[in-house]
Amino acid sequence: MSVLTLRERTRKTAAGASGGARRWSSRLTGVAFVLPAVALFLLMGVYTIASGLALSFAKWNGFTPRWIWVGVRNYLDLLYADPVLAAELRRAAGHTLQVMVAVPLLTVAIALPLAVALNSVGRLRAVFRTVYFLPYVTTGIAVYFAWRYVLEPDGAVNLLLRATGLGSLAQPQGFLGNPSTALPTLIVVLVWSSVPVATLLYLSGLQAIDPNLPEAAQLDGAAPRHVLRHVTWPLLRPITAAIVLLGIRDALHGFQVFLVMTRGGPGGHSDVLGLMAYRLSFFKGLAQTLGLASALGWLLFAAALLLTLVNARLLRAVR
Repeated sequence: MSVLTLRERTRKTAAGASGGARRWSSRLTGVAFVLPAVALFLLMGVYTIASGLALSFAKWNGFTPRWIWVGVRNYLDLLYADPVLAAELRRAAGHTLQVMVAVPLLTVAIALPLAVALNSVGRLRAVFRTVYFLPYVTTGIAVYFAWRYVLEPDGAVNLLLRATGLGSLAQPQGFLGNPSTALPTLIVVLVWSSVPVATLLYLSGLQAIDPNLPEAAQLDGAAPRHVLRHVTWPLLRPITAAIVLLGIRDALHGFQVFLVMTRGGPGGHSDVLGLMAYRLSFFKGLAQTLGLASALGWLLFAAALLLTLVNARLLRAVR
């Protein structure tokens, strides 16, 4: 073997060792950057989830050093064993179901025509799109307080109804103080806040549709409503499924609007499951109800997971 060949092999071996060292150094550098985020996730994510799951099988008031293990008693109390809690849960579940059905349906019924109208507008499309999106970017708590002020007995809505000769529709105790109008009013507020995102989603979907498809249908004699129903609507079904899923998620887990505007009143007529879990966590802690709140949270998680799986199945079916 020549001296030149030995030198080449030595040089290649050294280059390979140097490249391997650089690769390991690069990997260690990447691990060093990722490790804090992973540690934070393990601490704030995995540990919190595991701790919450364990707490759902115990009773704790948030102050004593030890938990009282009760097994599945918390779940049984929520579902049927405790008459008071079970009745409260059924009432809140009924209200949550109404919100889950009404908000997505009304959002779709309002957002789709708005998106079609915006898509047909030329010069002022960006202006109208900004105006419709303002309710979403406005701070939620401030908006809810403004709504509560408008819906008071002497608020703008009652004043407007009386001024226009529709005083019979005014509510002397306010729209949020009347048990028959509190929940429908909150549903209207939720729809008002969810329409902007749905409108933009539909607008993006409309702009992605090949314009030759509706034009061909119109050339064949189809009316605009038939084009919307038989051409445009089927192509927007995946977006509709996503909007419905967002509405269901907000109905299951959202409670801010109910907390700020009614606190579940009057007389529990606007109570929902998310607000019930919040109340068990922070207002009845001395009664050792944190375990009940955690159990209710896991029931909500199971319901949300089931609905997500159903929605994913529907999405695959419409594609």
